[in-house]
Amino acid sequence: MDLRIKSFEEYQAKYKQSVDQPEQFWSEVADHYQWQSPWGQVLDWNFKEPNVKWFLNAKLNITENCLDRHVETRGDQTAILWESNFPDRDNIRLSYTQLHAEVCRAANALKSMGVKKGDRICLYMPMIPELAISVLACARIGAIHSVVFAGFSAQALADRINDATCNVVITSDGLYRGAKQVGLKSIVDEALQQCDSIEHVLVKKCTGEDIGWSEGRDQWWDDIVPQQSATCAAEVMDSEDPLFILYTSGSTGKPKGVVHTCGGYMVYAGYSFANVFQYEEGDIYWCTADIGWITGHSYIIYGPLLNGATTMMFEGVPTWPDAGRFWQIVEKHKVNQFYTAPTAIRALMSCGNDVVTPYDLSSLKVLGTVGEPINQEAWDWYKQMIGKGTVPIVDTWWQTETGGIMISGLGGHSPQQATFAGYPLPGIQPCLVDTEGNEITENGVEGLLCMKFPWPSILRTTYGDHERCRITYFSHYNDMYFTGDGARRDENGMYRIIGRVDDVINVSGHRFGTAEIENAINESEYVVESAVVGYPHDIKGQGIYAYVIQEKAPDDLEAAKKEIIATVVKEIGPIAKPDKIQFVSGLPKTRSGKIMRRILRKVAEGEPDKLGDTSTLLDPSVVDEIVGGAV
Repeated sequence: MDLRIKSFEEYQAKYKQSVDQPEQFWSEVADHYQWQSPWGQVLDWNFKEPNVKWFLNAKLNITENCLDRHVETRGDQTAILWESNFPDRDNIRLSYTQLHAEVCRAANALKSMGVKKGDRICLYMPMIPELAISVLACARIGAIHSVVFAGFSAQALADRINDATCNVVITSDGLYRGAKQVGLKSIVDEALQQCDSIEHVLVKKCTGEDIGWSEGRDQWWDDIVPQQSATCAAEVMDSEDPLFILYTSGSTGKPKGVVHTCGGYMVYAGYSFANVFQYEEGDIYWCTADIGWITGHSYIIYGPLLNGATTMMFEGVPTWPDAGRFWQIVEKHKVNQFYTAPTAIRALMSCGNDVVTPYDLSSLKVLGTVGEPINQEAWDWYKQMIGKGTVPIVDTWWQTETGGIMISGLGGHSPQQATFAGYPLPGIQPCLVDTEGNEITENGVEGLLCMKFPWPSILRTTYGDHERCRITYFSHYNDMYFTGDGARRDENGMYRIIGRVDDVINVSGHRFGTAEIENAINESEYVVESAVVGYPHDIKGQGIYAYVIQEKAPDDLEAAKKEIIATVVKEIGPIAKPDKIQFVSGLPKTRSGKIMRRILRKVAEGEPDKLGDTSTLLDPSVVDEIVGGAV
């Protein structure tokens, strides 16, 4: 059975069926996969609690669908194609047969450490094949993987380990990122000084650097994994058993552990991959994301492997050793589907066209973007320079919480319009509401983007705190999932995502809650209070602008800024450091003490003439000081 929709007319018919008969529609899609026992009921749901269950009481293991069934039919085909950080080093190809064996060995190694179904395993690793192998090994034995991006700080890592009470960490001695070499084991060791639940640390040798060692706790991957059996029975999982936890930032300070479950996530990840990218047998598919983010989970590992695809992993960065690296790799491996972030596109645009023209990009069939809405200029460059004016662009909108792509073109089968994500995938029922929660039914309007019906890969909870899940996503509007985004729907029903409407900043496709960054800044011993907003950034999409109150005006501005940045890097990681810091004596607050962020945003955006009414502030004079000192 081919999951792919082959025309826009077929999409329209499938979409109508998915809305009129959602349970029949998803049952037919789910029949594409192997289940150890079938479901008795397709769906049970309410958005009040919330409580959503798909494919009730069905039994499965997602790795049997990613690996075992393909070993029988395409065992020699490359499953994972790994490209090193270093262009002159050999790439690694793992066939489906080889990947299956490596996953089983890693799964048996975890079992030898006492890992059992339901245990939480933290992965803090480079973009090497062992990261994908570890993810699948956890799923093989029913352990819940929690991948933490290997750019987060020791403090951020410790927070995530403790929230999930993980008992094993899988890491490496270090990693390569362009010209940099970063120690990972040392960050893990620092984090574990705050963690009581970790029993074992499994370490893959990557850089060969000297590392600290805790006898009895630490073990080398190469000492334990290769010796294991290449056979490991797949644990029987209920459709609603947790598959993974992935932490995402929200409008409050503490990151949320988004929980996805085995059955529904599998069905939707596989279905959305097949249709958005229109993958065909023999294609080479490349998503440039890191597996530390949801994009890497769904569209480097699970979605492609569920479809028997060849999926590429890239260890490096797009601008090293030069800005032609992406295009050199596309030519080298004859990549057919290419999926990256608008941030990367804008960065490469700025390097000029001369780094693109030497390379043959004629193999490309679909170009994709992810992480944030793509702007017109970047879309035009991507279409003309990379796609030579003919390759379709799928501008995908989705979230960690949705598990898979929700609004997008389907390869070349959908109408395209620059800066518009497009139409919802079958089974996805978006709507726009006003601030009172009333649905806006006409087209040519803007509103708040909500979902009024569940899809299989919707988040089930936030780990250990279901009430937070309810409040964050389901309490704003009656019987709706609120995305936190504003959107525009044009006269033809196509959706354009405008951006966040809550206190979340999207930096290079990575979401950070303002409170999360403010809490980090406030850890600095000299800081009394801070407020953070986003502002337009040519490369990142949004930059971070911090307004900081110190006990006294700093004598050395640059030294004070460096100290604040160092604090943020320590608490969260380099990806969250402010781009601009302005020292102020006060913040614009209402008489009830609420910070008026719209004023701070307008200053950061360079629009001080659009501040609106400031007379209701506790101290309106503070606004003049902020405007006068803007950086």
